[in-house]
Amino acid sequence: MKRVSSRTSVICSLFAMVLMFCSSSEAQELKKVPRIGYLSLGSGLDVNPEAFRQGLRQLGYIEGQNIVVEWRFVASKSEQYHDSAAELVRLKVDAIVAASGDEPIIAAMNVTKTVPIIILTGSDPVARGFVASLTRPGGNVTGISYMLHELNGKRLELIKEVVPKLFRVAVLGDREHQNYNVQIKEVEAAARTLGLDLQPVQVRAAEDLESAFSEMAKDRAGAFLVLSNPAIGFFRGKVGEFAAKARVPGIYATPSYVTAGGLMSYAPAHADQYRRAAIYVDKILKGTKASDLPVERPTKFELVINLKAAKQIGLTIPPAVLARADRVIK
Repeated sequence: MKRVSSRTSVICSLFAMVLMFCSSSEAQELKKVPRIGYLSLGSGLDVNPEAFRQGLRQLGYIEGQNIVVEWRFVASKSEQYHDSAAELVRLKVDAIVAASGDEPIIAAMNVTKTVPIIILTGSDPVARGFVASLTRPGGNVTGISYMLHELNGKRLELIKEVVPKLFRVAVLGDREHQNYNVQIKEVEAAARTLGLDLQPVQVRAAEDLESAFSEMAKDRAGAFLVLSNPAIGFFRGKVGEFAAKARVPGIYATPSYVTAGGLMSYAPAHADQYRRAAIYVDKILKGTKASDLPVERPTKFELVINLKAAKQIGLTIPPAVLARADRVIK
């Protein structure tokens, strides 16, 4: 009986060791699954998150299988950015993708100096203090800067092509926004070159649109430009509605305005930028430091035109402009 008991004891001990080894191995495997935080303005229903997912898939990362993405979409209250960013750090994410405005970036930078932060920003990241330089970011921040304001001059050129007799252009923006002064200076320089008169119009909330378009009509603005500002993007559909009612052509900094009913946009190919953000994630997961990854600039740009919006305001898009469009909404 003692031999049997001893043999049984040995077998049980070996079985327990095997179970412990398997459990340990499984735990290690679980730990190897990377966890990424995604902090952004908005609902997550637009093209950008899906483009990021597509970029991950192209690199072999399948969400829920070999990578976990913690999605955090914030409405507009700044304290929510901080709370969401802090939560991502507590979850011990391997990196944070901060997109759609400077607020998510600032929140992420305020809560961690060690977790790599991949930014997608329309601002100048050096001027904003996000990185030391584009080629040598330093610290834990890198990513993509598509500097939307640098394209405002091109947008003015395009709207003047569409409205050849254009003289006065209204510029819709929020004077309190951190990028307003940089953008308006560039628009003013381009307007002087093109012989256009500018009419700055303050817009901060949807409630401002009625008075804004009344002011535009009073001053006889023949078209308008909306400056890059994520907050205005929340009511982009309303902007298109007022433009259609007032029969005034407008040009925008992102194509989301055009898909929501606006006339036209000229911008970096947003989906491409978000797919490229996945490349940064991949490099960081493979051991590259954020400080060693240069900040990229966009290489692809797209002109999007909404012919339905053009018809609503009684405008014919010149064939030469239409031929250059990368996407036409009918």
